[in-house]
Amino acid sequence: MSAFSFFSKISAISTMKMSCTGKLNGGIFALFSGYILKIIYLLPMIFLWRSFAAGGADLGGFTLSRLLTYTCVSAMLSEQLNVWTDASSWNYDGHLINLYMRPQSIFGQIIFRTVGGWMPELLMFSLPLAVILPFFGVNIIPATIWFLPCLILSVSLGFAVDTLFVCLSIRMKNTEWQITCFRRAISAVLSGAVIPFDLLPFGMGGVFRLLPFGSMASAPLTLFVGTAEPFNIILLQVIWNIILWAAAILIFGKSRERIVSYGG
Repeated sequence: MSAFSFFSKISAISTMKMSCTGKLNGGIFALFSGYILKIIYLLPMIFLWRSFAAGGADLGGFTLSRLLTYTCVSAMLSEQLNVWTDASSWNYDGHLINLYMRPQSIFGQIIFRTVGGWMPELLMFSLPLAVILPFFGVNIIPATIWFLPCLILSVSLGFAVDTLFVCLSIRMKNTEWQITCFRRAISAVLSGAVIPFDLLPFGMGGVFRLLPFGSMASAPLTLFVGTAEPFNIILLQVIWNIILWAAAILIFGKSRERIVSYGG
């Protein structure tokens, strides 16, 4: 192992650790308030699906057990299924320019900081929830081992999509809030993280499933509950990763000359 490779790995680990501890700066109770909001969202969804099943509603081929698992795993892995970095706001406050003064690639720093920031929620929310849910009859064991590579491809695709939105915020100065609202709206509907595509009317789910957002959330969730074939899902994810990462690298390279450090 070369000295450069060794120090790059040390730098990556240090970046992740710094980002992880940074999440704790506001105190444990500040984090738990966000987790409580997720539980408040999760409980009505569970009661809603149970009510629909008891009333004989069409669940789009899902059993109640699978639907509950889909919803709970979506909440447990919400940050991984819908990757959202701080890079857009970094462009506004000038922090994005500071990344160029560090001995790491821009994409590497963004990815390591984001992954490090996931650790507190995974340890203090997702893991305890995974332990508790089986006592309430919710299965949290993947139906297929292909869920794991599918999740990795989903996260990779999420970073590519996030980079494209960063480029959009660079080119459309002072519109970060508008871009954020637009992104939240389309990602909630098009990703399948909230409502499975099979429950959507008029064949909308079949169309959404082919879009990049569908490969980010719906793809790993349907493999987790066993309602989709791994080959077609993963093949589509690989195709979208190739297309969107190529676009993200190219567009970011053309957009970085437009980065402005506001206030200085």
